[in-house]
Amino acid sequence: MGYSVRTKVEQNSSREMPKDYDADEYEPLLTKGVKKHSKFPNKLLLLAMFSTCIGGTFQCGYNISVINAPTKYVQDFINSTWMQRYQSNISENGLTLLWSTIVSIFTLGGLVGVSIGSTLSVKLGRRGTLLTNNCFSVMAALLMGLSAFAGSFELLIIGRLLCGINAGVALCVEPMYLGEIAPTALRGAMGMGTSIFLTVGIVSGQVMGLEEILGREEYWPFLLATTCIPAFLQLLFLPWFPESPRYLFIDRGNDEGCRKALVQLHGLAGSEGALKDIQAEKNNLVGFKARKPWELLADRSVRWQVITIILLNAAQQLNGVNAMYFYTQYVFQQSGIPTDKIPYATVGTGACECLTALTCGLLVECLGRKVLIAGGYILMSVCCILFTLTLALQHVSPVFPYLSVACVFAFVLSFGLGPGGVTNILTTELFTQTSRPAAFMIAGSVNWLSFFFIGLVFPFIVIGLQHYCFLVFFVVCSTVAIYILAAIPETKNKSFLEIQNEFQSSKKKTDVLPDEAEALLVSTSL
Repeated sequence: MGYSVRTKVEQNSSREMPKDYDADEYEPLLTKGVKKHSKFPNKLLLLAMFSTCIGGTFQCGYNISVINAPTKYVQDFINSTWMQRYQSNISENGLTLLWSTIVSIFTLGGLVGVSIGSTLSVKLGRRGTLLTNNCFSVMAALLMGLSAFAGSFELLIIGRLLCGINAGVALCVEPMYLGEIAPTALRGAMGMGTSIFLTVGIVSGQVMGLEEILGREEYWPFLLATTCIPAFLQLLFLPWFPESPRYLFIDRGNDEGCRKALVQLHGLAGSEGALKDIQAEKNNLVGFKARKPWELLADRSVRWQVITIILLNAAQQLNGVNAMYFYTQYVFQQSGIPTDKIPYATVGTGACECLTALTCGLLVECLGRKVLIAGGYILMSVCCILFTLTLALQHVSPVFPYLSVACVFAFVLSFGLGPGGVTNILTTELFTQTSRPAAFMIAGSVNWLSFFFIGLVFPFIVIGLQHYCFLVFFVVCSTVAIYILAAIPETKNKSFLEIQNEFQSSKKKTDVLPDEAEALLVSTSL
């Protein structure tokens, strides 16, 4: 049996109007009892966000930071295992190579995860892919937890690879799911869940690695194995929420399932508008199947959207935020913070980024995406200049080390204000249903390759330029800010079709557009 999605306005308006009908007087009666759209997600959507992100970007952030605390203990384990096997100490270069492999193979796994994530999201659905993705996390936790008992550092390498695959799939599929279940007016706020939970995961990994919790030598296998906890939480909660309504209606043709999902997520009154939006998008995509990444790259009608997500995702890793974290220990030491207290100061830095991501989530529907992401990059550009100056003048006055600390926090706060969270929202919003999985595969691949590149090249940049390396990041941040202001339209409170049309019309393309783009333009102009 189908669900009725008639609102109270329609029910009231179907009644016979009085002869002396006055629109100004009667209109309040028509809208009486109809809830206005809130600027914040309701409880059900917040629970859906939690269930989605706890096993997704939270795990990604957790696995990025949790590996730092047991560095010395894992290296000692590798050395002792090598001694037991070969009756000799491992060379310093060999130890460095194995440790670097354990850390960096996470990036390779992320690239693999992105590659399979977009395909799985079409075959299994968004929710189905997220649930299946937890298998990688559980296997990784098992392997890393047993590595010390088995005397095998190879298990750590495999476990970190699986953690990376889990993170790659999550970063590809999670923003899609959140963007597709959210009402148009709340799409930005829901999309910020990706950034918020990523930063919460980073801080949680730092906290769990403190000596008072699991930061001691005998606990490091348990510390690495705790990555299974958020996986079990997602397996427990996410099945209670429906599959993406857009995926059900457009990709699977399941009209009834789509209606049920919309009523569950948006309520009876809010589901009608969402259903009409989905129907309009499907009508313009008749005959089009999910596109491949190379098809998207070859399509000139979405050229600027593709350029935009490539630039923004590369800049998300190349903007200097990782370099800023690299300098935190030096800056904190120079400001007089005791060495044994620096981990707590680092946790404070991560907590500030988390707080800013939450603030961005509250502001994204008020100020818009463009203001936040462009403003964030402009502030980061200013911080790069100031941080370079304060580092160069460290020994001139005792006040400069404290100014350096202020620059660290200001830079991290600026990153969390926009670039850290809005990037994934724009990747969701700039493409329609058939192009979105391929777009996330392209964006994710660029993001992980940039992550790998900066990890490989950054040490050499520091050696060559020292603290002047932030001038390179100044060029990156300022260039991206100019591009955003000049080329990207505001997407707040717009449907996916409206965004697609605005992007095309703003560039005033003169070439003949492919059939899909023509259909989109015709429909939105009617």
